[in-house]
Amino acid sequence: MSKDRSGQTPAPSPEPTHARAPDRNPAPSPRADIDAFLSQVDALAPAVKPGGRGRLVFALDATMSRQPTWDQACVLQADMFREVAAGGGLDIQLVYYRGLAECRASPWVGEPQRLGELMSRIDCRGGQTQIAKILAHARRESDKARIGALVFVGDAMEESLDALCAGAGELGLRSVPAFMFQEGYDPVCEQAFREIARLTRGAYCCFAPGAAHELGELLRAAAAYAAGGMKALADLQARHSPGAVRLIEQLK
Repeated sequence: MSKDRSGQTPAPSPEPTHARAPDRNPAPSPRADIDAFLSQVDALAPAVKPGGRGRLVFALDATMSRQPTWDQACVLQADMFREVAAGGGLDIQLVYYRGLAECRASPWVGEPQRLGELMSRIDCRGGQTQIAKILAHARRESDKARIGALVFVGDAMEESLDALCAGAGELGLRSVPAFMFQEGYDPVCEQAFREIARLTRGAYCCFAPGAAHELGELLRAAAAYAAGGMKALADLQARHSPGAVRLIEQLK
């Protein structure tokens, strides 16, 4: 080792230190992976900034099995705006999939009439689910500007659960909660929707086929959260909203 001008050998420089993630035991099951994601999400900032205008991605399964309730959804979307004025308003982007690999997103809109017009132009078509594309789209939109929540309404899941969990984890790390609303009682769909909700720190709710009022309450509660956060949702709960009660139970 070389010496400095004083004739002394300089002390070796300390090795650079880097922040290390805490060690984890090998995950015995997918549930452990989910808990690991949630531990990171807990440290993130709230989804809605005070005084800001909320943004909500409203995603729908428009495959043929949803045709009987599609018209109801077109009407119910107006209820999503009912509770948002106090929270500074809400912009919504409609996303849907149907047919053979068709997945489309609308511009961001702030008027319920405009959203209703967009939905009325869509007819349901047979095809496989494309939930992974919905999650990826919400992630990209969140990278552009903050999103208060993703709402998804569907009745089936025909994709890789591992792939969906990976996409949900990306949303969770961006503090975008997913409110997964399942129509009907398919157990495969329920498992997937619950996992996505857990990974994103969102909520899962199931409603009976054709239960328009129940779905409407859930949509109102999700819109209130996207516009005003937990305070707006708590205010809605105080007015005895069943949808708000169901969401708050899982978001606490």
